[in-house]
Amino acid sequence: MKLLKTTLVALVLIVTTASCTKDETQVVEEANFGIDVNLAMETDWQMADEILTLVNEYRTSIGLSALKRDQQYASAYAVDHTQYMIDISKINHDNFGVRSKALKDRGAQSVGENVAMGYTKAENLVNAWLNSPSHRGVIEGNYTHSGFGVIQNDRGIYYFTQLFYRK
Repeated sequence: MKLLKTTLVALVLIVTTASCTKDETQVVEEANFGIDVNLAMETDWQMADEILTLVNEYRTSIGLSALKRDQQYASAYAVDHTQYMIDISKINHDNFGVRSKALKDRGAQSVGENVAMGYTKAENLVNAWLNSPSHRGVIEGNYTHSGFGVIQNDRGIYYFTQLFYRK
């Protein structure tokens, strides 16, 4: 039992030391982070589509290509992270390295992520991200696809994870 506990603590330390920006450079020890793609269906797709439309309008206005919606793995990973943030009542990029590696194992060349909470309108959320240099940098990144985890907690507060990746 003690060996199992030590192994779990070591695994948690490996997974939680990852950070997030435009691309993940840290190697993650987790070999196969499997996920149920049905999790993607838990996203509020109406809000997610509004976010994607606004992000794509911005991207095309500055000469970048529009992102394609990924309603499978990227959204399943985004929903999983959003549920985690809801569980701890805090936005963060914890375990981004695991999500990044999982998407890279499925063919992504680079991965980025934006998170937020508390916004009730897609326009306000996207404007906030565009007014933040680090978030805007992710939106302006060399990506082709995007997945979403947009979920309300039991008090009706929205939490958001938007994953970006280039295939």
